[in-house]
Amino acid sequence: MTATADPGLGTPGRPAPAHAPRSVLATVHQAFLARALYTVVELGVVDELAHGPRSCAELAGVLGVAAGPLHQVVRGTASAGLLRSLGGTGSDEVFALTDTGEMLLPGHPSATRDLVLMMQGPTVLGCLEALPDRVRSGRTGPEVAHGRTWFENLRADAALAASFDRMMVAIHGGEYGAVAAAYDLGWARTVVDVGGGTGGLTVALLEANAHLHGVVYDLPDVAARAERTLRRSGLAHRAEVRGGSFFDRVPGGADAYLLSYVLHDWTDADCDRILRTVAAAMSTGSRLLVVENVLPAGDEPHPGRTLDLLMATLTHGRERTEEEYRRLLARAGLRLRRVVPTASPVSVLEAVVDPVVETPAAPDPEPGPGGH
Repeated sequence: MTATADPGLGTPGRPAPAHAPRSVLATVHQAFLARALYTVVELGVVDELAHGPRSCAELAGVLGVAAGPLHQVVRGTASAGLLRSLGGTGSDEVFALTDTGEMLLPGHPSATRDLVLMMQGPTVLGCLEALPDRVRSGRTGPEVAHGRTWFENLRADAALAASFDRMMVAIHGGEYGAVAAAYDLGWARTVVDVGGGTGGLTVALLEANAHLHGVVYDLPDVAARAERTLRRSGLAHRAEVRGGSFFDRVPGGADAYLLSYVLHDWTDADCDRILRTVAAAMSTGSRLLVVENVLPAGDEPHPGRTLDLLMATLTHGRERTEEEYRRLLARAGLRLRRVVPTASPVSVLEAVVDPVVETPAAPDPEPGPGGH
């Protein structure tokens, strides 16, 4: 009989390790650090330290919490570089905010605070706890935990929707400039940002292309928030906002169409509907720019793999490989021309109408200023 290796018992002739793999330990322990970070934000520790260094005993007195556990939580958070110790022992140890920690303060343009409060708050945390049931049943985390989809949750809670908008800035805001720098839009005069949310990517593209006119197209309540973004940017004179559903129609007559972090929210069947709607609005000279993480083959590390877990938890969507996007586009009568990497995790997948494939009839053109 030939001896075989048992992954749980080590290899033949070698004793099994007497401890968990370091990668597993690090992953499990990271959950505690993330919760500690949430605690110092939710309890107001960060807000108090904005006024200057404090000992944990002083913080506990002001916040009405127990000094001992607070010290342990604050000390743990300091190890992540968000706070720094100025000396002392036990609950008398004094801490101050670092420059990075100041990004957790209310109103900081990075929206880091919203990222922490959303990702570790009860809405998302309940979905994470439901992940085993999500896999067993096929129902999304929000459906298991809250009885409705993620997008239904956002529509039902204005405060949650606003926090979600700000969290999107924290997660994706650094990618907008990278996309604008990587993809040359010198050939286009009009761009329609389909499902463009609050308009952050449109603003970046308009800033990088002085000749460009932009249209942010999203559901009416989201479109209203995009109007505020455009006004604050000082670019409202070069852009417009339109309300509607990308499942029904999108404005015609544009040179470029954007789908940024849209397709990863949906199943392949839903993506077929979205892409066919966009294809129907495009002319033979139009280009579709899909901005998404493109997963590498095999087990190569990529930020999109973590994002894929988030999508698996909250939605029926997922991240995809280049070949999977190619097939999606082809089913809608679109041909993937090239994939443009950026100095961020996302890439720009450029597609055009494939004349070989019959697509639905295009709606009447509705060009914006400067459009065809």
